[in-house]
Amino acid sequence: MMETLQLLFQGFAVSLDPMNLLWAAVGVTIGTAIGVLPGIGPSLTVALLLPVTSALEPTAAFIMFGGIFYGAMYGGSTTSILLNTPGESGAIVTAIDGHAMARKGRGAQALATAAIGSFVAGTIATLAMTFVAPAMVSFALLFGPAEYFGLMVLAFVTVTAVLGTNLALGMASLMLGLTLGLVGIDNQTGAARLTFGIPELLDGIDVVIVAVGLFAIGEALYQASRYRYEKEEIYALKGSLWMSREDWRRSWKPWLRGTIIGYPIGSLPAGGSEIPTFLSYVVEKRLAKNPEEFGHGAIEAVAGPEAANNASAAGVLTPLLALGLPTSATAAIMLAAFQQYGLQPGPLLFENDPQLVWGMIASLYIGNVFLLLLNLPMAGVWVKLLLVPKPWLYGGILAFATLGAYSLNNNIVDLVLLWIIGIGGFGMRLLNVPVAPCIVGLILGPMAEQHFRRALAISQGDLSVFYNPMTHPLAVSLLALAAAFLLVPLVLRLRRA
Repeated sequence: MMETLQLLFQGFAVSLDPMNLLWAAVGVTIGTAIGVLPGIGPSLTVALLLPVTSALEPTAAFIMFGGIFYGAMYGGSTTSILLNTPGESGAIVTAIDGHAMARKGRGAQALATAAIGSFVAGTIATLAMTFVAPAMVSFALLFGPAEYFGLMVLAFVTVTAVLGTNLALGMASLMLGLTLGLVGIDNQTGAARLTFGIPELLDGIDVVIVAVGLFAIGEALYQASRYRYEKEEIYALKGSLWMSREDWRRSWKPWLRGTIIGYPIGSLPAGGSEIPTFLSYVVEKRLAKNPEEFGHGAIEAVAGPEAANNASAAGVLTPLLALGLPTSATAAIMLAAFQQYGLQPGPLLFENDPQLVWGMIASLYIGNVFLLLLNLPMAGVWVKLLLVPKPWLYGGILAFATLGAYSLNNNIVDLVLLWIIGIGGFGMRLLNVPVAPCIVGLILGPMAEQHFRRALAISQGDLSVFYNPMTHPLAVSLLALAAAFLLVPLVLRLRRA
């Protein structure tokens, strides 16, 4: 514990550097602005900024990305409450009672409980991550090639099974990513694979091109295609921006309960922000003395889910940093960001680059304070972002994404790939195919292949290295867990049928 605190203090020394403080402030400001804008979430933003930040020092870049992630969680509540349009998926539940409060002229109080609850939950959950992540790292140091292969398979299955409504479509997305990961020269044999005689493909398809294509180009085209030239009604903030004593009394317990629900569920492979926010809403309704208010403007129904939403963000970052295991679309994009710098999150990152890891964790504490200062007094300013004409917004994203992708290698092949993948991403969104499994397959596929080959080489071709519980209990446990995530929903679905 003392060693963890010492490393955290070293992280604060890194994050309090004036330039890193600036990047933290930039990250939370961009994140809040993006969270406010409907249909543009943190995953799209991080993907859009990947080409731009390639020249940044890695620690500064990840401090900014962490700020964007936390900021988007904060900002999503503004649109949910004032416009009844969630800025990102974790804010869907907030819209139910938050917008009802806004219609009653209590939008300011709804925004206040969301901001303070987000601060409380984000700080407590980041504190939990500070001590849980090193424990996960100690566990991961026991891994060999077979165990790492099992962990990669678990990542494939969980992202595929959880981030989408249809397992078959999720598997199709994963297979597309695994296929894209095969493009280039095989590291062991030196043979060219799926390059079709194009020299630029010998080094493989840049993960940034795929991330920007699927998340930025595809999402912008999808949102633009759904745009209807209708005027949206924004409820103005009225009266005092401060919560009354009664509001505080009704909010503080939901903040704590939301944190307790959000962090552990966000850390699980089946985590993310949607499950804990809905669960928090159900818990608060069950415990409320006035359940009839729920759906009509109960402040507990805003306080609890918003706390769960922000706590889950720290939960998502814990397995990503400690194990390299993404449990949400944004985590998959941040995994791509690590790949851009030639880094692999996990135990070796904590060992080889502690300045980056602990600097990023420490910056999340600082970012939470920045976010509270940004969101409480400036709610009226963020609302004005909703007045930006949507055609300008989507056109700007497409232009920015194209220029950013070209700047990576000044290569026309990258631009062609970007738009082919972007149009494919648009088609995936139309068909409700999740895009995160594709990114995870592209990044982790070559690593899974490498660990699989290495495990077989060490065991001299003996496949029991993956299923013998006596010699490799961790590998067997991880593969069994992956099988459970895949099969249990199918069995439950068949039983219901």
